[in-house]
Amino acid sequence: MKKILLYLLPHFFALSLMAQASLEITVISGKNNQVVPFHPVVVENAGIGYQTENMTDAQGKIRLRSLSTSGAYRVQTSETAEYYAFESDAIKLRSNQSSSATIVLNTKGTVDLDEVVVRGSSISKINTVNAEVSSQLPQEEIEVLPIEGRDITRALYRLPNVAQATGFYAETPNVSINGSNGLYTNYLIDGLGNIERFLGGQKFSIPIGFTENITVLTNTFSAEYGLTDNGVVNITTRSGTNEVSGEVFALSRPGPVIDGKTEFAQRDLSGNLVKNGFQRYQGGFAVGGPIRKDKTFYYVNVEHTTDLKDNLLNVPELGVIETVRGVNNFTYLSGKIDHRWNDRFRSSLRVNKQFVNIERQGGGLTGGVNFPSAGAQQDRNSLIIASKNVYLGNGFSSETNLQYSTFRWDYAKADNQNSPQVTVLNPQEQTIAILGHPGYIFDDIERTGEVQQKFTFYRKNHTFKAGGQLISADFELEGGGNPNGNYLVKLKQEQLQALQAQNLGAGLSITDIPANAQVLNYAVELRPKELGARQNVFSFYVEDKISVNSRLNVALGLRYDYDNLGKGGGDRGDYNNIGPRTSVNYKLDERSSIRGGYGIFYNKILYAVYSDAIQFNSNSEDFKRQLQALKESGNLPASTDIDQVTYEGNITASVPNVNYLSGPAAEELQPRRNETFSNVRKVLNPDGYDNPYSHQFSLGYQLQLEDDKLFYVDLIHSRTYDLYWTKELNTPAPYLLNDPDNIIIRSQASADATRPTPIYTDAAGAYTVVDGDTLRGIARNVEMGETTGEGRYWGLSFNLVKEKKEDNYGYRLTYTLSRATNNAEGINFKAQDANNLASEWGPTVNDRTHIINAIYYYYPLRGLAVSAAALLQSGQPINRVPDGSIGYLTTTGDTLATADLNGDGRAYGAAYNGNSDRFPGESRNSDRLPWSFVFDVGLQYRLFTGQRSGLEFTVDVFNVFNVENLSGYSNNATQSNQIQIGSAASGFIQKKNAGPPRQFQFGLSYVF
Repeated sequence: MKKILLYLLPHFFALSLMAQASLEITVISGKNNQVVPFHPVVVENAGIGYQTENMTDAQGKIRLRSLSTSGAYRVQTSETAEYYAFESDAIKLRSNQSSSATIVLNTKGTVDLDEVVVRGSSISKINTVNAEVSSQLPQEEIEVLPIEGRDITRALYRLPNVAQATGFYAETPNVSINGSNGLYTNYLIDGLGNIERFLGGQKFSIPIGFTENITVLTNTFSAEYGLTDNGVVNITTRSGTNEVSGEVFALSRPGPVIDGKTEFAQRDLSGNLVKNGFQRYQGGFAVGGPIRKDKTFYYVNVEHTTDLKDNLLNVPELGVIETVRGVNNFTYLSGKIDHRWNDRFRSSLRVNKQFVNIERQGGGLTGGVNFPSAGAQQDRNSLIIASKNVYLGNGFSSETNLQYSTFRWDYAKADNQNSPQVTVLNPQEQTIAILGHPGYIFDDIERTGEVQQKFTFYRKNHTFKAGGQLISADFELEGGGNPNGNYLVKLKQEQLQALQAQNLGAGLSITDIPANAQVLNYAVELRPKELGARQNVFSFYVEDKISVNSRLNVALGLRYDYDNLGKGGGDRGDYNNIGPRTSVNYKLDERSSIRGGYGIFYNKILYAVYSDAIQFNSNSEDFKRQLQALKESGNLPASTDIDQVTYEGNITASVPNVNYLSGPAAEELQPRRNETFSNVRKVLNPDGYDNPYSHQFSLGYQLQLEDDKLFYVDLIHSRTYDLYWTKELNTPAPYLLNDPDNIIIRSQASADATRPTPIYTDAAGAYTVVDGDTLRGIARNVEMGETTGEGRYWGLSFNLVKEKKEDNYGYRLTYTLSRATNNAEGINFKAQDANNLASEWGPTVNDRTHIINAIYYYYPLRGLAVSAAALLQSGQPINRVPDGSIGYLTTTGDTLATADLNGDGRAYGAAYNGNSDRFPGESRNSDRLPWSFVFDVGLQYRLFTGQRSGLEFTVDVFNVFNVENLSGYSNNATQSNQIQIGSAASGFIQKKNAGPPRQFQFGLSYVF
């Protein structure tokens, strides 16, 4: 009965988290390189009071299952008549890891010595278990490596097949795996989800102080991992042991006062731009130890960051030139308890809480007209509660995982939430002030539950895995325009002079604007409602790892995923997401192996695809009739149910001829909802959304050159299908310009006339005609998310890693040669001309050709560590676009200054996808920026006050040589140098931005 209760308890015991780790040890004779069967091996982890003795099987192997990631393991063998004793160095495991080790026993000669113990010199760390293409940074390297702001994502691009990313909004994840969009990476903490499901960034930004190991899985990983066709970033968190340890730290980046000089803005840890007056101050503590020796352990980590930043409010017309101080606050709280009930059953509970507040205080980096009254805050707050319950039975193990998390992303929390926005123009119609409110609302709340059940069965040379997972996320989004109204007003000269005479400075507010100011436009949100849905994702997998013999391991797996949002605006979801996976690992000898694999990997459906389709939708009768016309013309499938693809989304109405601050409220304008024209409306896809997927191939070789040196090379290839993009249903007829010497553009009016439902304009505004009826509550662009894009990736990476061991130095060298192409960059990507995706093939925005990473660690004295990290990479792609300030000749003989050459309104969405019309004759991303080089140095000295405790001083210098890098750094596409005017042949590059100059970071901590 006791055993039954111990087995059932995980299913009812609170919350569960991390996947188990396993260790396979092969014992080989140093005399003939043959396996040593039936030899006793002891594995011990003193940090948690773990010890087990096992006998090797006929293949010379022992397999340890369901191991804790706490502490470090040592492998030991006793002296026998034939072999000397052996003791390995410490082995640390990561969550969800199937690790392997090969030990070589020294045989005795004709003369026996009194006592010989071989310590660590004969253990191989090559992966002999599977073909997983992965790389990792352990805690020892993370602590010494110069990392800005203790942000672990700044270390990820030190690993192969990982690059600093270009995103499409400031907070986009700043790393790209295999050249893909950073939003498609699956972020995990201890093997369980850590992504906000709206767009795909990290939910909790785990700091260094709570990180034991960073692992990036790039290809051919186990069927246990899913919901990405890109890669996985898995963080193993720290745990307490029998010894109390921890740190108290303070860290400072003084900023421009001592940094290298640059005219360009930089980015804070959230990805937002900062410049003058920027300073960073960090502090926190961590402590871990036993609650009950060998039984219960705790670990607590608290870290806080405060950024100070100055903007310039500069409005000469009002006599205002003031510095506006802003503050960012980042607080991360983490706690973990591990408990071992007995030798078979253990539990773990982890809590992570994040408070992130980013202030938009007004002004601008080099001068702006946003007054503090229109200031706002951005909040990114999250909570994760998870635990682990693992039971190890006779011949099987069971793991039950359950996690609850919340994430709130209030992107524009107005300082004056009940105020209208007022944009003030001078008599020349130039903007001189923005007051009152940011002008829009975006407040997303996500509540997610995640349940996993995993079983592992051990039968002779087979290890069977089977598991299931349910992720259920409930979303509430309050979005749209300003429900208090937005005013555009123009001042007369005498009004402007009177306002200037008041000398109000940065305190100018909406009530200071003259009541008789001319109102050019008034717009108000008519549907300030919460929009949302529940997303349910079901996953199942089975896998069999077969140890064919002492050299050969084969893995066969199958995974299935289903997402209920895949049905979109139809009746049937994407039910065929079946992903077979297989891998082979053959050990050539005790120090080398070859590995290879193939698999089909499915991605998650980003909630934003569904959310955008309902938020920017409409169920007005005019819009439905427009959709019916598009259906009859073949631009919507004949099976489309109009009621299923439409939704009562947000909508903003413009009202002419209103007095200042006297515009009608949203309630008064409700009858206009069905008559309001929109430039863009979206609909749900009647055929649903297919999960993007990729065929992945890998082939690799590993060689343990010496006990402390590992060399490995991997060739990987991915062929990706069903990528996200945006299809225009009411697209104008094709009009592609390819001759740069004969540019005759098409005006928007001419393009509108060629749409399936043509757009016309009269004195009352825009309209279309369907069946002889004039319809005004329609849209010029009718968009629909679609998943038919494709991508390709080739990568070849060479890696040489030397551990410190008994020497006073270590290093890591990586060279990656790669090529990433696609014809669809993301959910807002649109084909340049008439939905012609075939012409969009080109390098991805995150493509690189060469990346060379070199890290060197040097320990000249006890307590002193020096690290140097160099990153050299070829330039990022450039998308060549036309000059919007030049007057181009139109087909009607007029001259028009625009970058929209084919008249399809391509300026829409450029702030989030950067895919405006290209310069005639240029393909997408056809040019390259210069190479990028960054050299960082870190100094760390510990003044010991005990055996290992002491006062630690650190100095990190980033970009030591102060190189101006125009590419190779995390950035937003539309603010980077990746969009340039003119042809590639012109060689013109406007320096819009550059990587960080030389920067200094100072730290002081007490480590114990």
